[in-house]
Amino acid sequence: MPEVFPRLKPQPRAFARSFALCLVIWGGVAPVAAQQALPDPQAGGRLALQRCASCHTADGSRGMRSIPILQGQSADYTIKQLNDFRAGLRLNSVMQGLVGGLTESDIRNIAAFYAQKEFAPAPPPDAEQAALGEAIFHEGIETDDRSVTACVACHAPDPDARPEASPDLHGQHAAYTAQQLRAFRDRTRTNSEDMSGIMGGVSDDEIEAIAAYLAGLR
Repeated sequence: MPEVFPRLKPQPRAFARSFALCLVIWGGVAPVAAQQALPDPQAGGRLALQRCASCHTADGSRGMRSIPILQGQSADYTIKQLNDFRAGLRLNSVMQGLVGGLTESDIRNIAAFYAQKEFAPAPPPDAEQAALGEAIFHEGIETDDRSVTACVACHAPDPDARPEASPDLHGQHAAYTAQQLRAFRDRTRTNSEDMSGIMGGVSDDEIEAIAAYLAGLR
């Protein structure tokens, strides 16, 4: 089979650069989280059933492809996104209406509930498309006119190699991941300037490939 993406070349410095960026983005999160009281996943489950289940299902598993899977998602990431919806930093009228009445304790409890759920993997993606996505995810894009940071430093499939405040993307609905990456690129989602900057040089086809690769990870 011909090379899927001949422009991509392994970049020895890509991972180091990505990891350094990741530390800058997330370095200040953990000490703050450590000062909080322990969350109550059971209380979070009761709230999730009332407020979240109609779209995300009762356990955060596979609902509509345009809605994110929440099973096993990083609690710190979920907390940030719910707070951003509540503060108007991330825009979605349904989500903003649902989180408007939540306290900080409620948000932490809901995040803990979904974080403890075991993830159910997706069906396998198109192999050729996923191969392109894998190359971009691990190596970034380095050409004469583009330099796109590799995704792997902040979004490593291995949870031990991923910052707690960085989202777990493995097995996520491809349609949802692609939607969010395009929103960062087009600046219709504006709650991470770093992501908007990284995605600025990525095409629609490349976004779809990244999303397909991530959807197939177990």
